[in-house]
Amino acid sequence: METITYSQVQELVMRLPVKKLPIAYRLLADLSVSDTDSPSLQEGFMLLPVAERRRLMAEQAKQMMAYYEQTASERQAWQAGDFVEY
Repeated sequence: METITYSQVQELVMRLPVKKLPIAYRLLADLSVSDTDSPSLQEGFMLLPVAERRRLMAEQAKQMMAYYEQTASERQAWQAGDFVEY
């Protein structure tokens, strides 16, 4: 990953539409107060190599598939029925 400079970030922010400035501000404010020594789970995940992320997601997909297969009859019971219009 290349080194990003303050001027590059500033240039990018200058190109944002005014409507998106509050979003960018909140993001940058959150990042500035975050503990940089311990990345969040999401940041840690994004720092993994692509192959490792794919492996983890495939593993999670298998776990969720097994879960949904186990709860299929229960789910059908509460999802079945008529739609009620009020």
